[in-house]
Amino acid sequence: MAHLCATLHTLLHRLPRHRFPFDVAAIPRDGIYVLFEDGERAHGGDRIVRVGTHTGVNQLRSRLQQHFVKEN
Repeated sequence: MAHLCATLHTLLHRLPRHRFPFDVAAIPRDGIYVLFEDGERAHGGDRIVRVGTHTGVNQLRSRLQQHFVKEN
């Protein structure tokens, strides 16, 4: 299982990153988001702390704003 976790971290570290506050226009309309925690390390890189998605079409941007821009 540790090998799968390491492989997932390695693959996701290669993808482009967006930081908060983010440019809404730079975020895809649909997709899966992966959050890394600054200062936390795993498998030679930043540790994944959350993976999520959204409901409906074209809702990724609003989902990110709901969770990470507006305080809950």
